Amino acid sequence: MTIDNGYSSEAGHLRSGPFDLGYKIEGSGPTLLIIGSAVYYPRTFSQSLRGHLRLVFADHRGFAPSQGNLSTVDASFEAVIEDIERMREHLGLERFAILGHSGHGYMALEYAKRHPDRISHVVMVATGPSHSPRHMAAADRLWAETVAPERKAIFDREMAVLSSDIAEKPDERFKSLLIRLGAKSWYDAAFDARPLWEGVTVNNLVFDHLWGEVFRDIDLRQGLDRLKMPIMLALGRFDYLVAPASTWDEYRADVSDLTIRLFEKSGHTPQLEQGAAFDDALLEFLGRR
Repeated sequence: MTIDNGYSSEAGHLRSGPFDLGYKIEGSGPTLLIIGSAVYYPRTFSQSLRGHLRLVFADHRGFAPSQGNLSTVDASFEAVIEDIERMREHLGLERFAILGHSGHGYMALEYAKRHPDRISHVVMVATGPSHSPRHMAAADRLWAETVAPERKAIFDREMAVLSSDIAEKPDERFKSLLIRLGAKSWYDAAFDARPLWEGVTVNNLVFDHLWGEVFRDIDLRQGLDRLKMPIMLALGRFDYLVAPASTWDEYRADVSDLTIRLFEKSGHTPQLEQGAAFDDALLEFLGRR
């Protein structure tokens, strides 16, 4: 099977407990495993990147259709990391780079800590050091002190209708929230992200547990100093959803090989907002070692 640009494409599913984890493989070249949604994330990476890399998009439990009633055990960080290894085995991946966007950056980093022999490079895109009160307060200060009134007005307008979105589709409240947070998410504060989310499954229990508890309390320093592979942080100047780039300064000494790239005309999704610049930075980074 091929996609429109002629590059090879493969798609399938892997059963893990009550979840049906989807995957999509596009392009050719060295393998980059992208953790998140196999529906959402292929829409955010450039088609030209498929000419340089074999992109493996894999669901985690927050984005996978499920059967039966779910519990917090099903939503655990441990289960998510085990699923990545299960997916690796299913696809026959040996040694590869791994990328996580936003909170998925924690998943990519944790997998690298547990399976360093499998990972050549780690890429964390739009990821803060944690979602702790301290780090989120830094994001709030940046918003309060530097953002133009016009952007804040758009935010207020969108938040005013969020409750009606959730009332209409309670099972999609996480998706509705991210769409309405556009003024904090995109360089273009009025960007309409709805097409990116069409057909994307969302399990609120998983997101509530991981984003609300696990990533609030996560301590990235545990095991960080033992990682020897290169790590890249790709951050957007206009990203107000996570802690600002400066909050990473205190972690620099814990990483033996760290590259930080700040994209000046991007918010939370630089791979889409500045696709060409992101591709150049990513390929340069992956070309090392």
